[in-house]
Amino acid sequence: MRKAASVLTVVVVLIVFIVILGPFYIVTEGEQVVVIRFGEIIDTTKEAGLHFKVPVVDQVVTYSAKVLSWDGDPRRMPTSENQFIWVDTTARWEIEDPALFYRSVTTMQRAYSRLDDVVESAVRTVISANQIEEAVRDSNVINEINREQALPSEAEQALPDDEAAIEDNEGARLQEIADLLTVVETRQEITSGRQQLSKEMIERAQQTSSELGINLEDIIIRQIRYSDDLTESVYDRMVSERSRIAEAYRSYGQGRKQELIGTMENERRSILSAAYERAETIRGTADAEAAQIYSNAYSQDPEFFSFWRAIESYRRTMPEFRKTLSTDMQYFDFLYSEDGQ
Repeated sequence: MRKAASVLTVVVVLIVFIVILGPFYIVTEGEQVVVIRFGEIIDTTKEAGLHFKVPVVDQVVTYSAKVLSWDGDPRRMPTSENQFIWVDTTARWEIEDPALFYRSVTTMQRAYSRLDDVVESAVRTVISANQIEEAVRDSNVINEINREQALPSEAEQALPDDEAAIEDNEGARLQEIADLLTVVETRQEITSGRQQLSKEMIERAQQTSSELGINLEDIIIRQIRYSDDLTESVYDRMVSERSRIAEAYRSYGQGRKQELIGTMENERRSILSAAYERAETIRGTADAEAAQIYSNAYSQDPEFFSFWRAIESYRRTMPEFRKTLSTDMQYFDFLYSEDGQ
């Protein structure tokens, strides 16, 4: 009896000891584990629940089974035109093969470190093989925008000959500006675009990430910005282009100004000529009427008419005389006699 009790006690102590050592482990939802025994992987599982392990001997390493995010730091990279841009990328990844992941990187910290190298290398390779437009744009929609300059309509061209010629010149200048705007605003056609570059980055990165037991879901270019030297170059080019357009508009304005001044001058001359002609006609008519009136008056009393004309002449001329040397002239006859004798 005592022997049986002793055996039972030993069994109970062993069971308690084993339970204390922890023969079970729990896998929760969103986790996966790798079971290590003497440095060798003996089991992996993603199944949630209670699992058995050999106490003391087996070691359980837990990893996340969720899709994780990786955020890189902005990197300065060259494009195929040797122009430098800052590229900021992000990626989503998951542990696809926990056993291979444990053998290659073991810890999450080292995994993120390796992803830094893998993703950055893929991004740099793809960016350097393409032009800057391919990384910045994702479609050619910007090239489909209608940038044609509005030109004079046919109704506006139905003008008199002189005005029609002016409008023709105006239309030609506007067409030059429109052509200039088209040249300046035309954007290069892209063949790949940002999304296609992201796919190429994924394909390149997965070749290395698969060897780490990692599956890269995607790589997304989060932001692209010009480097300081490229930004200054872009601004200079924009200023130059806009200066050309402004100069074209100034040239058009100056030409239009000269045309309007010429038209105004022609109209002024025409108005003055018509006014002068009318004034001369009126003046001639008035002179004829005045001569007729003088003739009628002279014929009625020739002596009075001669006297009146002499007095009017004296009134105009005498105030201007500073010195009179002689009055022995017919002109001064009415100064000494009423009948001019």
